[in-house]
Amino acid sequence: MVRSEATRKLIIEKTAKLFNVQGYVGTSMSDLEKATGLTKGSIYGNFKNKNEVAVEAFRHNYKITIATIVKETEKVKRMDEKLLTFVSYYEQNYKKVFANGGCPILNTATESDDGNELLKAESQKALKNWIKSIDKIVSIGIKRKEIKATDSKQFANRFVALMEGSLMMAKLLNDPQILLSNFKQLKKEIAQLSTA
Repeated sequence: MVRSEATRKLIIEKTAKLFNVQGYVGTSMSDLEKATGLTKGSIYGNFKNKNEVAVEAFRHNYKITIATIVKETEKVKRMDEKLLTFVSYYEQNYKKVFANGGCPILNTATESDDGNELLKAESQKALKNWIKSIDKIVSIGIKRKEIKATDSKQFANRFVALMEGSLMMAKLLNDPQILLSNFKQLKKEIAQLSTA
């Protein structure tokens, strides 16, 4: 069967939320057929297996999330403000994030850490990229004297851990106050590091 880029795109877009909400194991082939309106043969004519669909769906979810946040960070010039933009984005959009199943990195990492090597590699790559981007923002901020001297790598690890952990706890316990309270503390830490 000949692969069609338009069909592949449709399958990815129609299954992305499904995988993020139900997970890899919880999403059956019949779920994929129902979501896409395609037969199993049509799906497998465009992807080797369900795993390949899941990887592409994760990439799609991650790409959309990152594109939205990058667009917001580009609106500000100072590096400390860019850090605040990450926090503000999730602070203002956590309900939408939760409605779409939560953070795709966290969901995929949790489900794949002891089993699905392809999904594990994708979530590791995404998490490393996020940490690297925060580290870079802080490093540039220090060089520009917009952020006080600090261990940028250590800050990036703590920043991402607090963001992800807060999202997970707030969603799992159905208590957004956890997220809002932790983000308030994170904003205070950014303010203390800021030279403004």
